[in-house]
Amino acid sequence: MKALDRKIFQVLLKYTRHSSNNSLSANQTIAVQERIKEKRKHALLGGGQKKIDAQHARGKLTARERIDLLCDEGTFCEYDMFMEHTCTDFGMENMKFTGDSVITGHAKVNGRPIYLFSQDFTVLGGSLSSVHARKIMKIMDQALLVGAPIIGMNDSGGARIQEGIESLMGYSDIGHRNVVASGVIPQISLIMGPCAGGAAYSPALTDFTFMVDNTSYLYVTGPEVAKSATNEDVTHEELGGPKVHTTISGVAHNSFKNDVEALLQIRNLLSYLPQSNKEFPPIRSCTDPVNCDIPFLDSVIPFNSSDPYDMYDIIYAIIDEREFFEIMPRFAANIIVGFARMGGRSVGIIANQPKVVAGCLDINASLKAARFISFCDSFNIPLISFVDVPGFLSGTQQEFSGILKHGAKMIYSIVEATVPKLSVITRKAYGGGYATMLSRGLGGDVNYAWPTAEVAVMGAKGAVSILYRGKNNIAELENHYIDTFGNPFPAAIRGYVDDIIEPRTTRWRLIRDLELLKTKTVNHHPKKKHGNIPL
Repeated sequence: MKALDRKIFQVLLKYTRHSSNNSLSANQTIAVQERIKEKRKHALLGGGQKKIDAQHARGKLTARERIDLLCDEGTFCEYDMFMEHTCTDFGMENMKFTGDSVITGHAKVNGRPIYLFSQDFTVLGGSLSSVHARKIMKIMDQALLVGAPIIGMNDSGGARIQEGIESLMGYSDIGHRNVVASGVIPQISLIMGPCAGGAAYSPALTDFTFMVDNTSYLYVTGPEVAKSATNEDVTHEELGGPKVHTTISGVAHNSFKNDVEALLQIRNLLSYLPQSNKEFPPIRSCTDPVNCDIPFLDSVIPFNSSDPYDMYDIIYAIIDEREFFEIMPRFAANIIVGFARMGGRSVGIIANQPKVVAGCLDINASLKAARFISFCDSFNIPLISFVDVPGFLSGTQQEFSGILKHGAKMIYSIVEATVPKLSVITRKAYGGGYATMLSRGLGGDVNYAWPTAEVAVMGAKGAVSILYRGKNNIAELENHYIDTFGNPFPAAIRGYVDDIIEPRTTRWRLIRDLELLKTKTVNHHPKKKHGNIPL
């Protein structure tokens, strides 16, 4: 073979081999793509159609349906769809599901980014494996990095028993991140099915926990374990249902009729909150007038100071567009807390409710308010209180249960708060209750009193029984005490309230003050690792 022919032959041989390799690579690529499609199809089906039908039969949405409802359309970006558990004990190597039992990723709600996880009950009962935990931990870490809220949709049978300590360690790792993220990014938990044991502590560590009626349960141990440990016969609902946790224990902040309502309400709640502690809440355009009087408020307080009235009438008259997202409405109803807007700005409302226990502060009310105040302060949400409080509730039950310690938590949270703090005394402001409701002494920035305000150590009857023990003209002495202290002048004369205002002017005054206080800074606290709140 001539040299030139040999060279041409070698080039042709090389080209032929290269083409063959390319053909093989293309076939491999097609095979991989088909495999990806197949895996993705399996992931989207979760535990399979029968399990999905069973989920629907229970009145529950699937994990992916919940994500679709929560997030703005087309914004969900999933992470770790192809992860699978690695357990080989108890035949688990034959029970693998693409994506395992949780769906994670990021999306947008109301045009703002969030991170989320949604446990999939159709896959092994939503049980937590080490892979399940790692998926959640990844999005928690990323939420902290970028400064975005994290939403957890809990629907799980608990730790995956087949994995033993690995699943338990997953709960520890998640709980650790809950604590690290506390006060940095908003954390919201939705209980949309069972949530027991170690799984229950993570929602308890988050800022807000919401449940769904008839389908969600939250407890340390289920009825079977309770039966064996304490011999109590109790149902899931009686032990840890929404009614228990929204009215008795205070563990849950509210419950909703179904999955759809719960998810829509979470979208609403997020509209009041900032993305992180480095930001301020979003300002929304306000269609209500911000500089007009509200004549209705001049007549809302009854002529008789012992008659109850509904504090909601005052709140809804003053806030923007009558939109109030109440927190824990069925727990400790003697105090009202929730989010509203004033002139388009998010605010946290704290108000005594004269219709319930005359608006007295008790243990549950103190805990409810303290937690809410702490959250608002963490995320730069100004506080406004409406005060009508006869004091702290007395009696052996409250004293034996530690009302002094628990009431002190509310005081602690108010003093620690550095956000703007405004108060309006509508009627009674007695004793420690007065001091605790954002008073001047606890760092209140603006304190108003209505003409109907009564600022005193205690009510006339109690004061006269102490001051004039044994006297016969009790009624006359009570009237004298009321004339002296049953008005706002004692506090105004001493500068403890900034002004006695006409009730009708309350809304525009508060909006004006919020605008002025938006640049408030506090840097006088002494250096310390942290305080020692009376836990």
